[in-house]
Amino acid sequence: MSTVDMRKIYKFHPLEQKIDPGKLPTGGDLYYECQECNGIVSSVTFIKAACQCGNLNGNKGTVVVRDSTRVTVVRGKLK
Repeated sequence: MSTVDMRKIYKFHPLEQKIDPGKLPTGGDLYYECQECNGIVSSVTFIKAACQCGNLNGNKGTVVVRDSTRVTVVRGKLK
């Protein structure tokens, strides 16, 4: 399970457009930030990754989101 603090590697900025919680976008530079525990998981993670509270759980290119209303979609750029 990935325990890397993504904020040490990337700068994150929320997407400016309105996001439908039922259809979260995916992409190589898009990440999901859990509003409950502030964990960040790539929207297309290929390594096992999860936030601390379990709202986000990803592996093999997909992420399972338990409660999408508690997720902020952010764009990540290398520092």
